[in-house]
Amino acid sequence: MKPEERIAINKRQEEFYNRKNKNLPTRIWSYFRNGLLNRIKKGIGVERDIYDLHKTWFGNLSNKKVLDLGCYMGNSLSMYLAENSKSYLGIDLSGKGIEHLSRRLKNVEGARAEVMDFLSEEFTEKDFDLIYAYGVLHHFRDVQELIQRLNEKLKPGGMIVSHDPLETSLPIKTIRSVYRPFQSDKDWEWPFSRKTYYQFEKAFQIKERRAVLGKTKWTFLLNVLPVSEEKKLDRAKSWHREDWEKSAESDEYMFRCMHLSLFLQKKSLS
Repeated sequence: MKPEERIAINKRQEEFYNRKNKNLPTRIWSYFRNGLLNRIKKGIGVERDIYDLHKTWFGNLSNKKVLDLGCYMGNSLSMYLAENSKSYLGIDLSGKGIEHLSRRLKNVEGARAEVMDFLSEEFTEKDFDLIYAYGVLHHFRDVQELIQRLNEKLKPGGMIVSHDPLETSLPIKTIRSVYRPFQSDKDWEWPFSRKTYYQFEKAFQIKERRAVLGKTKWTFLLNVLPVSEEKKLDRAKSWHREDWEKSAESDEYMFRCMHLSLFLQKKSLS
């Protein structure tokens, strides 16, 4: 992608998130994704498991230089990273988001936030021990360019913790294909395909992975069954545990899920 094209898309992306200027199809999809699915994730502990897992992957942050990539106003673990790391930098395209996060970081030593394009030549800082990218990596259309940049910014042995949507589940891929022509943010929404996943697998060492919302995404259908709420919750939790465990080992099971967390390590040059 040419720099001027990327700058134009970045500008539209900033305006989209600042103004929440979504058309009707995008609002409907957002309701499904951020409303219905988030209620499911919170209700059966999916969201908590993701955040606890990410904290475990972070490890001891006391001597780590951390980049919080695409942080906006600060995601759920931004302050945890800022308060526990040796050095913290949050970057995002949104001036509004960075202004808000900067106020939150005002009294946190060694922490700051900047408006910055990760791919820009203006972003010269590097040698990060950890790059955290929650819901961010799928915003980059050119995966190889992104991978190269991530490797440039990591120190030897540096780690990436990410969480992104998958488009590999056939029902979700079908829904997305119908929705995409009407999508307000389609120019920077590229959920991981199988090819994308294998590009990351080739470029980095995958230390661990977990995917969610495989069987669990059908939890809302339990509401039509004439069973108690307790039994519905038990079934949903059982599905989540199955998604959680099987996605760590089986590619095919992982690809049936909707969201994927990756714990990646930069490969040595030898």
